[in-house]
Amino acid sequence: MELARRRDAVIVQASTSEVYGDPLVSPQREDYFGNVSTIGPRACYDEGKRCAETQFFDYHRLYGLKIKVAWIFNTYGPRMRPDDGRVISNFIVQALRNEPITIYGSGLQTRSFCYVDDLIGGFMKFLHTSPDVTGPINLGNPTELTVIDLAERIIRLTNSKSPIVHLLPAVDDPQQRRPDISRAAAQLGWRPHVDIEDGLLSAITYFDLALQHAAVSN
Repeated sequence: MELARRRDAVIVQASTSEVYGDPLVSPQREDYFGNVSTIGPRACYDEGKRCAETQFFDYHRLYGLKIKVAWIFNTYGPRMRPDDGRVISNFIVQALRNEPITIYGSGLQTRSFCYVDDLIGGFMKFLHTSPDVTGPINLGNPTELTVIDLAERIIRLTNSKSPIVHLLPAVDDPQQRRPDISRAAAQLGWRPHVDIEDGLLSAITYFDLALQHAAVSN
């Protein structure tokens, strides 16, 4: 009985859009193999995920292991750590404190941001597909924003006095991120619904309360 349950189990890999590296095509489709540096400062993360995917699919082919692999694009929402280093949390915390908004490079590089509720909804639909739907499958919001546009929206939504400061570009920083989610739409019947500004307002409210609580605790 225990062996039967193990054989029925599905192992899910929460992989990443970083497997695309600095893509040469946009939007990124699951049949695009990416443009990834194997030796740069981001390589340990990018290649680690790619290696894990290789092992997942080898075990699927050799042993019939039931797998599902999702490529997660930038996700955000309440309950993020204020110091996690992600662009949205960085910008919101800086804006709420009226500190300079730090952008690496020109700010013209693009990202696509998916609200956490939409992402979890996509995962739940993915989990309930038939075993032959293994992925990889893009889970993200296809709305594309420049980083500087994101900064300006957050400044406006927080009514912040923060200036924007440009720092040196990060090495191997992807210049484009935009998922093609046609596979998710066709196989899962899924697409995100939360508008970026609605999602940002929800995240801003959470961070504002978290910073106030931290200030009282200190």
